[in-house]
Amino acid sequence: MNQLVLQAQLLELGLIRYTPAGQTALDFSLKHESQVQEAGRPRKVSMEIRAVAIGEICKRIQALGVGGNALFTGFLSAMRNGRGTIFHITALTPSPTPHCSNPD
Repeated sequence: MNQLVLQAQLLELGLIRYTPAGQTALDFSLKHESQVQEAGRPRKVSMEIRAVAIGEICKRIQALGVGGNALFTGFLSAMRNGRGTIFHITALTPSPTPHCSNPD
């Protein structure tokens, strides 16, 4: 199974482009910050990840805007050049929280 759910902030937003099949595509980056438990101890996590959306969801991500927070759902794959990982977004739920955190 390859599914990722991440509470994150929209950090950078690219311009709409089109796939060879004519679908809209949007490249952007996300920032996640939280505190999690690892080996019984709290650990702060801060990361940035590149992401892409294909199709109708592009409009929702643009409407969210830079600085917007949401719960992003999708899957991971290799980037086109084979170097690195990219998060393909298939769903999002906007979040009113000012920053990303996990109370656990």
